[in-house]
Order: sequence, then structure tokens, then C-alpha cells
Amino acid sequence: MKIGILSDTHAWWDEKYLQYFDSCDEIWHAGDVGSLEVAQRLNEFRPLRAVYGNIDGQDIRRLYPQINRFRVAGTDILIKHIGGYPGNYDPSIRGSLMVRPPKLFISGHSHILKVKYDKTLDMLHINPGAAGKQGFHKVRTLVRLTIDNGQFKDLEVIELAD
Repeated sequence: MKIGILSDTHAWWDEKYLQYFDSCDEIWHAGDVGSLEVAQRLNEFRPLRAVYGNIDGQDIRRLYPQINRFRVAGTDILIKHIGGYPGNYDPSIRGSLMVRPPKLFISGHSHILKVKYDKTLDMLHINPGAAGKQGFHKVRTLVRLTIDNGQFKDLEVIELAD
């Protein structure tokens, strides 16, 4: 199963999302979607799994949870907007990760692209950076990867030119 991952669109729409996620089976958004229109356009293109972020209003919060935990392709996945990263997990999720770590933890919020394996929890962490234009980041990014029987393969970082 091929997955397109993005975060922090902050209501910004870019047709390149569709171009780069064309080969994907699903799209996962790690919060701060910013507008119902962005969520709808992504969901019309491919099935969308998302969480709400700190800037999202009630329209997004009614549709998507704060924490989304599910299984795909034999793999336990957890998505939360504010999550931190290995060695510095946010207190709001740290306990859950320590008690029952997923195989893949995806978070956003920092606008900093980071892919890091947590050896202690045997868990891959991905922050896809920010796909929108609002924030301090200099480069907008997306991530694609394949999940095959619990294995992560072909992870790609995509930089979006303005």
C-alpha cells in the first residue's frame, strides 16, 4: 500500500499534492489542515485519514479526531498533530507511546521534516514537515512511502517548489 503523507497545509492548496500523490492508495494528513476545502479536495482524490491540529476550527474537528490510530497493511499506525519526536515526545502522547507503541508514529506541528527510527520503542517516526505556505519553514515538503506486510519501503521526501 502506497501512502502520501502531509501536514500543516494551513488552508493552502497546491495542485502538486495530486501530482505527487497520484500513485498513492491513501493520503494521511497530520493536522493543521486549515480549511474544509483542502480536506474535501484531498478526500475526493484519494481516501483521506487525518487528525485535527491546533489551528483547525470546529468544522475540521467534527470530521477528524485528535488522535487517529488504525491498522493498515499489517501495521499499527498512530497520527497526532502535536507529538514531538524520538527522545522528546510531547507529554500529551508520551504515555500512550510508551505503553503501546505503534510501528509508525506520524506527527506534524513543528514544520520541520524529520524521519527518525526510535530503537527503544521499535517505531518509525515521521514528521512530513509543512506542505502549506504559512510558517517559518523555507521549503514545503511531502512524504511518500510503501507499507508492505508491516515493512516500510521506498520512503521518499518531496520538496515542493513555490
